[in-house]
Amino acid sequence: MRSIVALLVCGALLGCAQSPTGRSQVLLFSENDMARLGESSFAQIKEQEKVSGNRADTAYVQCISNQLVAELPPVFGQHQWEVVVFDSPQINAFALPGGKIGVYSGLLKVARDQDQVAAVVGHEIAHVLARHSNERVSRTQLSNLGLSAADMALGQSGLREPAMAALGLGVQVGYLLPYGREQESEADRLGLELMARAGFDPQASIALWRNMSAASSGQQPPELLSTHPSHGTRTQELNAAMPNALALYQQARAQGKTPACRR
Repeated sequence: MRSIVALLVCGALLGCAQSPTGRSQVLLFSENDMARLGESSFAQIKEQEKVSGNRADTAYVQCISNQLVAELPPVFGQHQWEVVVFDSPQINAFALPGGKIGVYSGLLKVARDQDQVAAVVGHEIAHVLARHSNERVSRTQLSNLGLSAADMALGQSGLREPAMAALGLGVQVGYLLPYGREQESEADRLGLELMARAGFDPQASIALWRNMSAASSGQQPPELLSTHPSHGTRTQELNAAMPNALALYQQARAQGKTPACRR
C-alpha cells in the first residue's frame, strides 16, 4: 500500500527524483523547505550542545570543509557553509541542508590528519548532496500520512504545509532520524569522490574506519541490527571504489589542489 501511495504522490507532485548515483528517490520537499529546516535544526543544536571555544580546531575544520564545498555543484556550494565544532567527547559529525556542518571534538582524536577528517566531513556533506534528509523525512511523512497523503496529492494543493507542521522540531531532519544502510553506502561513495576531487588522499578513508573500529570495539551492533554498514562491509565497498577515487585524486593534485589544513 505504501508503494502505491508513493507512486500517487510522485505522479501528482513530481516528487520522484534520482540521487547522484542514479538511485530512485521520493522527495516531497523543496530545497528551500529543507534549507529552512536545516537552519532551524542547527540553531537548536547550537543551543543544546556546548560550542567549542578552541579557535584552532574550528579554523582547522573550516579549512577542510571549505576545500570540500568548493567541489560541490553550484546549487550546494554557492555560499560558505557554517562550520561549528562542539566541545564533546562524541566521535561524530553531521551536515544539514542549508549549508551547516557540525563536528564533535572527540572526532578529532580519532581522525588523525586532514585527510581523515575530510573523509568524515565529505561523507556528511554527501548526505546533503544526495538529499538524504529530504528522502528520509519524505518517507517518514508518507508513513505517517498513509492514504490521506494520496488524497491530498490528488485533490488538494496543501500537502507541504501540513507535512511541515507534522514534522515538529526541525532537529529531526537527518540528524536524529538515522539514515539507512543504503544511504550510508551512497554517502561513502560520494564522499570518497568529493574528498579526492578536493585533493585529499582517499586512501585515508580506510585508515579512518580502522580507527573508528578500534574506538568502538565491542560496542557496534551486528550489521543486520544497525542502519550503518559494518566496518568490514564499509571497508570492502571503499576499496572497490578506490581506483576511481585515486584517479580523481591524481587529477586534482595535477591541477594544483594541495590542501594544507593543519590543526
